[in-house]
Amino acid sequence: MAADGSTIRNITKDELYDAVAPTDFGALLAVDRHLTRSTAFDKIISATHDHFWDPLDTKYIDFSESFDMETQQIMPDYMVPALETDYVRDHFADKPAEKIKFVNEMARWQLSAILHGEQGALNLSASLCHVLRDPGAQEYAANQCREEGRHVTAFAKYIRARWGSPLPCGQVLADLLQEIVHAPEVYKKIVGMQMLVEGLAMGAFATIFREWHDPLARKLTQLVMTDEAFHHKFGKIWADRTIPKLSPEEHEIVENWAAHCFQTLLFNLVAPHQMPQIYAQFGLDPMKVVEEFQKVATDADRRERMKEATNIFRVLVKTLLNAGIITSRTAPFYAMYVDLEELKSEGDVMVGDEIAEEGIRYLQTINFTVDTNALAKVAAE
Repeated sequence: MAADGSTIRNITKDELYDAVAPTDFGALLAVDRHLTRSTAFDKIISATHDHFWDPLDTKYIDFSESFDMETQQIMPDYMVPALETDYVRDHFADKPAEKIKFVNEMARWQLSAILHGEQGALNLSASLCHVLRDPGAQEYAANQCREEGRHVTAFAKYIRARWGSPLPCGQVLADLLQEIVHAPEVYKKIVGMQMLVEGLAMGAFATIFREWHDPLARKLTQLVMTDEAFHHKFGKIWADRTIPKLSPEEHEIVENWAAHCFQTLLFNLVAPHQMPQIYAQFGLDPMKVVEEFQKVATDADRRERMKEATNIFRVLVKTLLNAGIITSRTAPFYAMYVDLEELKSEGDVMVGDEIAEEGIRYLQTINFTVDTNALAKVAAE
């Protein structure tokens, strides 16, 4: 380890992920960089053509599709944890119209959190462009940056269509995104965003695709998943090339960081204390909701929920386990919520892969159908 701690901080085990300081643009002008471009990401970069889509083009997705927000719930009751408490459930027992509004406002919170997460992924991808020395890795990061940009646009358009505006980012999520985006260490960016936040997103999108009642939300999440599946692969390539080469000390650093991110998300992402304004809006005492929620949100309840394949936190544990990040040190913590042996037996297939593949086949029917009239129009312009 260098005297300034740089080696242990960046934990670079493969030239693919060699990084320079974000302020050292001069290092990226070195001629030798362009003579040793890695091909590790070429397939992912080239596959961009297969899953290209444009949120501003109605042939891919039309945000004017209607949904009656007054009479229909966008998502089912079970996706609103607060409705498991007697206090909240009884409050809406004789107010069916108010309950619909409440559930849909919770959906607004979830989609707003996703929008903020996509903004974090956009900025993180851009920050990787500033530090990755390998041209192939840098091109991949730029490619992901472009795709995250369309996700931000798409979720913003969906939220505006259904609610008019997004809700502010919850403080815990905002703090974690800030920590990941501004981290000088590349491993923190990749583990925190490319593996955990992206993995969480895949679980959330798979759940929305399968369970939400709004066809437009299902279409949107499938389109986004066609991109996210590749973003997740970037993290997997890093893990395959890095984790086996870590010293025990380095592995502990990465393992602790992963556990920190996981624990932060597990206990705070949908917790009532992150959204008091929503409860107050419907005449509920936020502190009472928090108190009642703590009674039902037990470890036993979390274990039961994590038996579902699309449970977002189950997906995160599987991501870390498959990457070799979880060892006997932290296994007992994760084992409190999920059967690690069961996850191992499932192999590398991730939730959402099948949905993404179906979405890519749909996009190929659009992208590889030549519209001669459109070509003539472009040529004329």
